[in-house]
Amino acid sequence: MPTGSLWDEELQAGKKALRTLPGALLLGSTGARLWADYVEPRPGFAGRFDFIHKINIPLLYAVTAQGIVSFEPCRTQWFPSHLLMEYESGRLSLTERKFIAWDDCAVSCQTWTNGGKEDLVLRLETYEDLFSECEGGTLQGTFEIEHYSFDVTGVIAVSEPGLLSELRIRPGETKELIVAGAFGIDGRDSREVLRERALRYVRQGTNADQIIAEYKKQYQSWFDKTPVFRSSDELLNKTWAYRWFLLRHNLADPQYGHLQHPLFYEGRSHKKSKKPFGKGGWEFSKLINLSVPLHLMDARWYHDPVYCEGSLQNMKEGADENGMYCCMTVDTIMHSFANFSCWAAYKLYLVHRNRSAVERLLPSLKQQVASWKRIHGNDADQLLIEHKHTRTGKEYQPSYWYFHNYPRNPKDKATYTHLKRVDRAVYHYLNTQAVAKLCEAFGDPEAEAYAELAGEIKRDIIAKMWDEETQFFYDLHYETDEKAMVKNIVGIYPGWAEMIDERFDGMIEHLQNEREFRTRCPFPSVSADCPAYSKEGGWMGHFVKGRNGCVWDGPTWPYTNSIALDALAKESKRRNHRFDGDFAHYFREYSFLHFMQRDLNQPGLVEHYNSETGEPLSDEQEYNHSYYIDLLISHVAGLNIEQDKLIIDPIDIGLDYFCLDRVKAAGADIRISYRNPLVSDCGPDCGQQPLEAGYCVYVNGKRIFQAETLCRREFSLQQFIHQGQGVSL
Repeated sequence: MPTGSLWDEELQAGKKALRTLPGALLLGSTGARLWADYVEPRPGFAGRFDFIHKINIPLLYAVTAQGIVSFEPCRTQWFPSHLLMEYESGRLSLTERKFIAWDDCAVSCQTWTNGGKEDLVLRLETYEDLFSECEGGTLQGTFEIEHYSFDVTGVIAVSEPGLLSELRIRPGETKELIVAGAFGIDGRDSREVLRERALRYVRQGTNADQIIAEYKKQYQSWFDKTPVFRSSDELLNKTWAYRWFLLRHNLADPQYGHLQHPLFYEGRSHKKSKKPFGKGGWEFSKLINLSVPLHLMDARWYHDPVYCEGSLQNMKEGADENGMYCCMTVDTIMHSFANFSCWAAYKLYLVHRNRSAVERLLPSLKQQVASWKRIHGNDADQLLIEHKHTRTGKEYQPSYWYFHNYPRNPKDKATYTHLKRVDRAVYHYLNTQAVAKLCEAFGDPEAEAYAELAGEIKRDIIAKMWDEETQFFYDLHYETDEKAMVKNIVGIYPGWAEMIDERFDGMIEHLQNEREFRTRCPFPSVSADCPAYSKEGGWMGHFVKGRNGCVWDGPTWPYTNSIALDALAKESKRRNHRFDGDFAHYFREYSFLHFMQRDLNQPGLVEHYNSETGEPLSDEQEYNHSYYIDLLISHVAGLNIEQDKLIIDPIDIGLDYFCLDRVKAAGADIRISYRNPLVSDCGPDCGQQPLEAGYCVYVNGKRIFQAETLCRREFSLQQFIHQGQGVSL
């Protein structure tokens, strides 16, 4: 399992580049505010660079070699922590390793060898004379950003002062160069502090190997606070490692404007124009309240809750005039998506028991329930009306156009109908349940009222949205409650929310129907038997949002795959593990989405996929709008933490062995392992010790349970929450 520097070894890839710009190389390392949309294949940091949000700076700095027009073809090796580039010709050879550190320093370590007969002349290039030389042999300058309230300032330091004018390498000579640029907010980050950050990389006596080794150690230190998982299935092992990388890659801490606390972005790539300093298009590098709860579902298992709490605190402080959590940039409070943030906050609390932090959030969580009812509610029931088809994050889902027979032009507002949506209703139920449970945990007298409201929401979902004949849940006409007979993937959400019983046993079977959701690349966002179904996106034969536009009428989305798999696992457990085999199949297919061409040596997750072929339909790699870690912990290892008990209930997906270790939850250190008794050699486990046969649970280093096979069991948490003691059976 990745430890030490092994995260780089586990996930290293060859060339990683944008599909739409084949020469645009990706960089795994990111700063708290600075990162690369892409880098060009030349020494230094040329390409498109962003700071807090998308700003498309085309050049931080680069090193040019006189007479060398291009450094292609070159060999590149992508690592989570840095990028390696190697170029060789008859005149020279170059090895470069570069990264962006968490403190927003762009560092390039270069080794040049002159293989020609004349001097090799190198110069440092900066952008359009914005940078000028200042004290200490450094450059300083500022990028003016018109469309945000901040400008970006920087200081660049070099290990060889000659680079600032002309540096000559003699024939046969090899020279090592280090260039570091430190960047910050003009007027907020002093030039003196930035200069010190840059200079520490280029001080005399520091060499490239030392810099890279120290940075990899620092980079790895973030992952040292994650649980550890290892199994007999390398696909799961790689995906587990990659999902933790996704969280680190998309972690940000602007400490500016509306984003004063750390958070996870939905993505660092974008659908924007690559025009220098251009703003047009859609970007994911901001707080998007739709994806926050998805981040929390996975990141709640990180040993430090600061990032999850930061996301919630940002939303609390940036709520709109109705009190609703919203999307935000540092300068702007934007619209609000339907989401299950209250439920995710409750799930976070169950792991970390961070009572004081969540108790401070509770009034704003209550406000979500109240504002949703006030803005989206109606007098007839507890279901909510969605007036804009984009606001559940599943735009162009066909049920909105069902009552107009799927017109060719879906952008005409007269052709779609407002709906009582299944997804928003289920989110409302879960959020209300979460508030009720938190009120109960904190002794809040409103617990009973919220529990009653959750019961009413559940009652109306079941009574009105369920169709007995087709065994599915449907969106409703906002005035008449007539069902829009479209099987959207959200129709299985009531199973995810665990609000159904044996009366609804036909629901989850739709996931196994090849004419509906069992496509070659499951799960399509709408059933394949829908007249508006389009496996590659578009609408009724034409692309209403462009070739890569997000349209929820058929493509497969990691977002809903995570929820659908959660629902399938819960339904399998409710029905005596009847669907364990189906879960195993679909979970592996979901895992394969994380690798280009299903190649485990090419990690990369994008926004959505062709539901028949699995072809990536978007070009935003390292996309962070789903959850996976929680599925593996909760359903593969079988660990579930409730308010007063620990439940183990794994799904048998055919593994010969697995080990989940270094889990810190409810005040305890937890380890769960399994080895099929028929397997004698499974190699070293997470702790480098042989696995015991059977299914074992350890709490605080003590084995508290062992069984020959995977099975369900409950334990009381009373004796070890915050006490480090054993558990009672």
